[in-house]
Amino acid sequence: MTTRVLTGITTTGTPHLGNYVGAIRPAIEASRQPGAESFFFLADYHALIKCDDPARIARSRLEIAATFLAAGLDTERVVFYRQSDIPEIPELNWLLTCVTAKGLMNRAHAYKASTDANEAAGEESDQGVTMGLFCYPVLMAADILMFNAHQVPVGKDQVQHIEMARDIAQRFNHLFGAGRELFVLPEARVDEEIALLPGLDGRKMSKSYDNTIPLFAGGAKGLKEAIAKVVTDSRLPGEAKDPDSNALLTLFSAFASAEDTATFRAELIAGLGWGEAKQRLFERIESQIGPMRARYEALIANPAEIEAALQAGAAKARAIAAPFLAELRAAVGLRSFTAAAANAKPVEAAKAALPVFKQYREADGRFYFKFNAADGRLLLQSQGFEQGREAGQWVGRLKAEGVAVLASLPGQLGEGVSEAELAAALQQLADAA
Repeated sequence: MTTRVLTGITTTGTPHLGNYVGAIRPAIEASRQPGAESFFFLADYHALIKCDDPARIARSRLEIAATFLAAGLDTERVVFYRQSDIPEIPELNWLLTCVTAKGLMNRAHAYKASTDANEAAGEESDQGVTMGLFCYPVLMAADILMFNAHQVPVGKDQVQHIEMARDIAQRFNHLFGAGRELFVLPEARVDEEIALLPGLDGRKMSKSYDNTIPLFAGGAKGLKEAIAKVVTDSRLPGEAKDPDSNALLTLFSAFASAEDTATFRAELIAGLGWGEAKQRLFERIESQIGPMRARYEALIANPAEIEAALQAGAAKARAIAAPFLAELRAAVGLRSFTAAAANAKPVEAAKAALPVFKQYREADGRFYFKFNAADGRLLLQSQGFEQGREAGQWVGRLKAEGVAVLASLPGQLGEGVSEAELAAALQQLADAA
């Protein structure tokens, strides 16, 4: 079974070493696993909630996209897109907002933290709280439910938002599903094994602590200078060091095997000088980051390449989102009048006017199927299959998943037929069923 996994990255800053080890690297590695269908997006609508600096958001979008590509994200294997390139997401956000209880949003951690801070400072509880902040969990639910993700990798602080997305999805399914589960109920995936890198002062690496080590910014020189600032004690070369008293060993282990880490630890205990230890740490990290930095710098210098990758990803994302949103619009009653009129006709007439799948066997011994419009026009023609059940399985996938399967379907659209026309015909068939 294919598991659909969705990951979003808010575009408000420049990635640092902790982001790479804790989020970017494991996400890319997970996308290479068999049975994984991965969606990665730049959460630039979310960025507007916490940042009102257009230049910063624009720069962050470019840098984060370049970082993922430089780190080895295979855009042929995954769906990589900007949130703001998928207009179906804000429309779904509104559909979900209309079924979400205000009381549910009142319990959101981010909102409660803001009101608690205001009250502690003697301010009105909602001082400075925007509707973007208040409704943040609904937009996050739209991101997830738009693609019916099965799993969403998050930190522990975000688990509540996944639970809210499940609540919202269940409410929508109950009100408008008519017996169907329109939305998959997503699950939070909290990986306890993912490393949280310490910063220069030993605390969690974070921009808010001003203790980060740059990933690409500043080049090799910037990386070396940052590592030189890692806080250590005053023990001299030759004196035994406590490997657990500072961040060096943990940083080293994030880029080394268990065996090399054990050797580094033993050398510290044996009296390795802090300066030499920091040099070894720099060399270890640079050996892995250096090649990626060269690719990153080339991408930053050629933003058209990044844009092309994101537009290709948006096309793949919208091939899923557009027909699904059409189904959701119909479910809530936002149907075209012609469709409504057709649904009001007698059952016999409606059946006669439906698109139809036809499976057959040709003289070559292979099995085929085609999908014809109600007026007989050819909308889709398959290639030949060795077994009849293969043709039947593809028909089943088209009925269940719509035009999202076209990229892998052995077949082609009929002459002059668009994906939108095919999606509408499949939806008409689904509505009748």
